[in-house]
Amino acid sequence: MIVHEAAESAVQKTDESLLASTAPASGGRQAKGPARRKSLFALAGVALCIAAVVFFGIRSRIEAGSRLKLATDQAAIPVVQVIYPKLGAPTEEIVLPGSTQAFTDTPIYARTNGYLKRWYFDIGARVEKGQLLAEIETPEVDQQLQQARADFETAQANLQLAKTTADRWQYLVKSGSVSKQETDQAVSNLAAMKAAADASAANVGRLEQLQSFERIYAPFDGVITQRNTDVGDLIDAGASAQPQQLFHMAAISKLRVYVPVPEVYAPAATVGASALLTLDEYPGETFQGKLVRTSDSIDASSRTLLIEVDVDNPGSKLLPGAYVFVHLKVPMEARSVTIPSSAMLFRREGLQVGVVRNSHAELVPVKIGRDYGSTVEIVSGLQASDPVILDPADSLVSGTRVAITQKPAEGVGQ
Repeated sequence: MIVHEAAESAVQKTDESLLASTAPASGGRQAKGPARRKSLFALAGVALCIAAVVFFGIRSRIEAGSRLKLATDQAAIPVVQVIYPKLGAPTEEIVLPGSTQAFTDTPIYARTNGYLKRWYFDIGARVEKGQLLAEIETPEVDQQLQQARADFETAQANLQLAKTTADRWQYLVKSGSVSKQETDQAVSNLAAMKAAADASAANVGRLEQLQSFERIYAPFDGVITQRNTDVGDLIDAGASAQPQQLFHMAAISKLRVYVPVPEVYAPAATVGASALLTLDEYPGETFQGKLVRTSDSIDASSRTLLIEVDVDNPGSKLLPGAYVFVHLKVPMEARSVTIPSSAMLFRREGLQVGVVRNSHAELVPVKIGRDYGSTVEIVSGLQASDPVILDPADSLVSGTRVAITQKPAEGVGQ
């Protein structure tokens, strides 16, 4: 429309100029018709050329603006590099770290006061239940026991006299030789003497028990792991808030291993299941264990299930406190994928991974199985066909339009 108006304006101006130029001649002579038409066609051609130049100039500016806008929009779209998760084979077992513990581990304290007279076993010694470990001298307890025994003999003598008196008065009351009141008093005195004798006997038994604590015996079969006393040490059994530990014993013929199992594998932790133990110090060697109990509760802080694995240790090859790897069988249908650690996003909503769907980024929550350092195992949330964004920006949000670079990711997920 603009070009048409420009052409009409050019033609109108050309006609006006021709009329102006031919006006004087009309008075003298008549212009020839063919020459006038040629001039009109020439001017019309010039006008059309001018209109074409204007049209194509405006059109080129519009196309340049469109191209610039398109290039700006494309430059604003972030370019991301993606990798497809590596699909793992059906998981047959999981390997979890653990620490061995003695099946029974206990400190041994003294139950009487005195001085250590002698000890018989040092650290590393294998002892059997009931074997004598040490002796304590308790002169004060010995003297108290002698006094208690003397008091007990006195109480028994008084009891015997009271019994004889009571029997005599009960016999005499039948003939009226003594009063009923005196007889009741003799019977009551007999009961009091019996109670006193019982108290003396109990005191003797208490002191004899304390005296028996002079000899310290092994409470079970095991090994001495600590000896914290020596000959002549003062043994203070109950006066201090923290009594002195004489020995520390551990039963290592069977060991316990406590292992935290990730929540996703909790169904595989069934009581009675077998487990294999491996140690770095014994490469290529395995130890057979058995899952004997679980806590039946998921720890809210670590999202793990605590289990106990018992392993026989007849040759004492395994030591308490050793770092071991526990191999547990898991269901065959459990599948996982592996992605680079750099693809993970740590948000307050939890662990997330960015994937590209319909040319837009989408953040999906995932659950981690095992952490291999540079890569992690994803047990839920991803499929092998999902294009995962590598090194996503911290500002990445779901719905952001992205473009995928054609450059392949090297050495990742292959």
